[in-house]
Amino acid sequence: MNDVGLAIFVKTPSLSPVKTRLWPRIGRRCAEAFHLASAEAVASVVQRAQAQAPLRAHWAVAEAQAMSGDIWLDLPRISQGEGGLGERMRHVHDQLLGQYHAALLIGADAPQVSAPSLVRAMRWLHAFEPRLVIGRAHDGGFWIFGSNRRLPESAWTSVQYSTPYTARDFLARMAPHGECLELEKLHDVDHYADIPLALDELSALTMPTEAQERLVRWMGEVLAREGVCP
Repeated sequence: MNDVGLAIFVKTPSLSPVKTRLWPRIGRRCAEAFHLASAEAVASVVQRAQAQAPLRAHWAVAEAQAMSGDIWLDLPRISQGEGGLGERMRHVHDQLLGQYHAALLIGADAPQVSAPSLVRAMRWLHAFEPRLVIGRAHDGGFWIFGSNRRLPESAWTSVQYSTPYTARDFLARMAPHGECLELEKLHDVDHYADIPLALDELSALTMPTEAQERLVRWMGEVLAREGVCP
């Protein structure tokens, strides 16, 4: 089991509210379109990284109904399970560690991720000794986390998520369980004001995937229309 399992966390627009903090400015339909396009962009980068290192990608799907539906078909699906974010992340992390040497969890709302960053994370986790990896977000959260060890449930669930201190507190709980590599800090997209910041980072990529290029055009059109979905 030398491979690393990676799960992209997604919700299904027809079954769950998606990116609700974007709704007031761009509307529900546009927010859902962003989520799907951003997830596609992240997946395209993961698939590029798979060609360079032993990575096995999955969708981590929020809804039980979507596990057998007609969406999220291009990658194997695993269930996020029940509970809060910490419980769901632990559940997916442990599922992956049941199959692979290490596990990576990544969100779908930081589409400017690059394949070299994912390959760096994978290579770090291939070690025998306990290791962790995290990529912080500018809003205080994190866009990726991984480990090559099972971690205590309390480390996942004793953190308050969606605060300016989430990554700091999360890493403080996890730090005793392995040496940690920190990746670059990115802007994830939760609010309308995040769109131009993430777009700048996407536009600065030297080798974007086709899905990332499509998202750059789409985000640019939303900004040009001042929040109106193209």
